[in-house]
Amino acid sequence: MTFKESLTTLPQYILPHHPLSRLMRQLTHSKNKAWKNLFIKQIASFYGVNMAEAKDPDINAYPSFNHFFTRELKAGARTIANNQGDIACPADGAVSQAGDISEGNIIQAKGKSYTATDLLGGDEQRAAPFKNGKFTTIYLSPKDYHRLHMPLDGTLKEMIHVPGRLFSVNAATANSVPRLFARNERVVAIFETEIGPMALVLVGAIFVASIETIWHGEVTPPTAKKIRSWQYTDNAPQLKRGEEMGRFNMGSTIIVLFGNDVMNWENDFLAGEKVQLGEKIAKTIS
Repeated sequence: MTFKESLTTLPQYILPHHPLSRLMRQLTHSKNKAWKNLFIKQIASFYGVNMAEAKDPDINAYPSFNHFFTRELKAGARTIANNQGDIACPADGAVSQAGDISEGNIIQAKGKSYTATDLLGGDEQRAAPFKNGKFTTIYLSPKDYHRLHMPLDGTLKEMIHVPGRLFSVNAATANSVPRLFARNERVVAIFETEIGPMALVLVGAIFVASIETIWHGEVTPPTAKKIRSWQYTDNAPQLKRGEEMGRFNMGSTIIVLFGNDVMNWENDFLAGEKVQLGEKIAKTIS
């Protein structure tokens, strides 16, 4: 952690995370044409958003900034890894970390870690299958496509909403704030796959208090004071590799967990590397 990172992070401890995020929600859902068009143009230009790959490349056509931010890609913009045993990247973004879970501990940044139990809502039984498994953390920047897709075929078993803070999830904050991803509000989806349980953890952040899934709709807001969970038994949602499973209304981070000795990351799937939805990032162990 550098002095500059400390300076940029410290004010976040006193910011009213949720009120600020509610205000941003109002602004991003506004359908005032002059406002939303200006906002979209400024963000698209500043971050270099590639509208050529969007299903609708006309930025004036989106009813609100949020519709633009969660825009659909045009057919063929991404190729989903489809060989037997391939594990596909769930999002566009950058790899923050990828590696082994050691006795339930997950690396956040150099010298910082948190536990799978805390990440998944404090239930040791829920976290047990991932105790010595594998994990990756993928950060989505404002220019990225913000829908999230399945790495493998899976049947949904449980969804958990864990309330919390809304710190930024950029690299500087990850280097500075202890247990960042286990402190921020998040939505956890546990799937059963051909290689056992898989957890997809959608982590909220400042101005990113809205997370939704395709089977539930918007999970948060509103936030809650206590952890909520939903069990899926009869008619549980079944999703194929590459299918959309959820989205961030504004950008954030997705964390993926697998069990022990069931898969291996690709050799070039490393922290700091850019990734795209659908590319092969790992292989199951047959």
